[in-house]
Amino acid sequence: LPMAFRDVNARRHIGLQQLSSLALAGKTLLGPMKSCKFIVDESTNQSTLICSAARLIESLDLTSAAGQLLNETIQAQNKEFRTGISTLLFLVGAWSNAVLECLQQNVPVSAIVSVMSEGLNSCCEKVQCLQISIHDVNKELCSSSARQNAFKSKTCQIGCDSPLNPQIFLYFQKDISTPGEVIPINSCSRQEDDSNFNKRLVSPLAGFGSIASLVKPAGDKSTSLISGSGVIASSCNKQKLTHSRHFSALGKSHFSNQQGNFQGCILGPSADPCECYGLGHLAMALSHGSQTSVKLLQSIVAYQQERAECSGSSQFNIAEIVTCCLPGLPESYSCVSPGFVTLVSPEQATVIKCFEDKPLRILLMDGDLTEQYRHLGFNRPCNVRTILEHPSLLEGRAEDLWLSSMLDILINFEVNLVLVKGNVCENLMERCIANSILVIGSVARDVLCAFGDVTSAQSVTYLTQLNAACVGSGAQVELWKACDGRAMDLGELVPVWIKVRGIPLLTAVLTTTVASKMQLIEDQFWTSVYRLHHALNDGKVFLGGGAVELLCLSHIQMLAEQPLEPANKNAVKEFHNPCLAASVTEFKSVVLQALASGWKQYLSVVMCNTAKAASELEACTSVDHHLKKAAECGSPSAYILKEFRRGGLLRGGSGPFADHEEGLKVYDNVTAKTEAWRRALDLVLLVLRTDAEIITGPKRNQLLHSHLSSEFMFL
Repeated sequence: LPMAFRDVNARRHIGLQQLSSLALAGKTLLGPMKSCKFIVDESTNQSTLICSAARLIESLDLTSAAGQLLNETIQAQNKEFRTGISTLLFLVGAWSNAVLECLQQNVPVSAIVSVMSEGLNSCCEKVQCLQISIHDVNKELCSSSARQNAFKSKTCQIGCDSPLNPQIFLYFQKDISTPGEVIPINSCSRQEDDSNFNKRLVSPLAGFGSIASLVKPAGDKSTSLISGSGVIASSCNKQKLTHSRHFSALGKSHFSNQQGNFQGCILGPSADPCECYGLGHLAMALSHGSQTSVKLLQSIVAYQQERAECSGSSQFNIAEIVTCCLPGLPESYSCVSPGFVTLVSPEQATVIKCFEDKPLRILLMDGDLTEQYRHLGFNRPCNVRTILEHPSLLEGRAEDLWLSSMLDILINFEVNLVLVKGNVCENLMERCIANSILVIGSVARDVLCAFGDVTSAQSVTYLTQLNAACVGSGAQVELWKACDGRAMDLGELVPVWIKVRGIPLLTAVLTTTVASKMQLIEDQFWTSVYRLHHALNDGKVFLGGGAVELLCLSHIQMLAEQPLEPANKNAVKEFHNPCLAASVTEFKSVVLQALASGWKQYLSVVMCNTAKAASELEACTSVDHHLKKAAECGSPSAYILKEFRRGGLLRGGSGPFADHEEGLKVYDNVTAKTEAWRRALDLVLLVLRTDAEIITGPKRNQLLHSHLSSEFMFL
């Protein structure tokens, strides 16, 4: 980190230079084709593989004030949106350099702050014309003939390449009365029989961009379009999918017992694309190239949307999604499993073998399962003074009494499975294992809620609160099996699968043979999930692929060329010096050009990172070419929209979807992107004003004799 500040000039604004240096480290993380970085700890020589700006910043030892502010800004963006962090980091660096250039040209700080703020606000208003509603996006993506041509020669592989685990979904096959029975998944009868509910719940959606293969029912003349990245189109007609591959007999299905290959066929044009479920397509358009995450997310959306049709719940519920990381397995083993998949010790796994195919009584605890745990807000009696909490002579006996008491409670209520939100006492864990009671700690609150809803279990804070009404039933536990049917033993940890009929919870099982990539894969998955989540919350998305930034650049350049309107008195009031007020037009043009340079650098770096330009010079030339044509068109937004729909906007021949790039549309989140812009500029202007107060502030003697002397602390 100290090397990052080697070019800092002490005579200039140190804070802005530090922001610029820190942002430069994340330059290769901008755009869909990110370059991974190894962060090395010099004290321990341990390294971490990162591919996101948030991981980069939190891995650095930020000791400067500017670095701390940058970290807080990025963490705030990451906590709220989980996307837009790389954009924020890059624009912080670009606009820091732009402000430094303005200062070199003697532009007053007040002019920089005012004009840049007004310029960004104007951009945010201007780009609203590039917003498109989710309904229109789904309709356009589902009806796109280019997508069909791009994927027509692909096939979908069920097995290790499919994110839907066939072995796991066989759990729901037991309730099928006859192998050839047609299951109408869209008939949402109110007879909430568990088996019927799960038949609807597990079936992949027709007309949906899920990786799940489609099995045609008898008499269905339509065809389906299968690809390695998912089912991208479907019949979209009035006849809905009536049979899932998970419920069909192997003799009548299209996939092999040995290889698991599904032979798909090509779909003709959709008669009514509005009925096609496009959330899977939207997930792909928002993923920006993360293929593994897209496959998993499409399967999750298909599962949840199927359930939403029958239960009236939300079509996409992020609270019903959890992840389980399994290092040591190939990435092709990644899949989506209904229920809860987690890792336990080999000793706990021995208990699970006794539980297979048996309904268990389940207990949920929303705190720690330890003797010393007290809930938040607990107040000790005010009239009691503790001299010694655990006398050494009786310490062992007191702990034994507590352990015996807790174990007796679990045995008396015949509890087989305990899910604990917090930590679990190791000694109690050992005693529970000896008595065939499985206790799992560090379980998320959403998981507890999901199990509570379907098992009728009520969470308790202490075991002493337990009564018969708090214990749920119906849960089952077994060792998690990979897509080829083998149980996995990862050495120190063993994956297990906890299931209950009708549970809405889904676990994305993430696998990789490279341990240092595990965090990276999980970050990519959650980024894809949150992009879809925010898109649905906003109800609209931006045109992607640089369209929004190009319009911002064009708009700012047009504003910079316009003379200052005499009616606009506010800009003049910012300059208290009459000499500066006379040249306010010049300042406005310089500052707006500096603001525009940030957008131009952004577009150039994205093009270089995605190999759409050999150098930043070539990228800048391409951007200038589009700006010229947009100006000649008379309406930059209309030109950008036309180029976007034609697929010629900042396009190239590289990327994860290069084979079918022309058929794909890319979209961005609205709120996450604009908030990243605002946070980046707010941080730069905050550091600018802080530096200005320190470097160019009034002289000490003048301030001492002024009426403001009491408001300052002199160092």
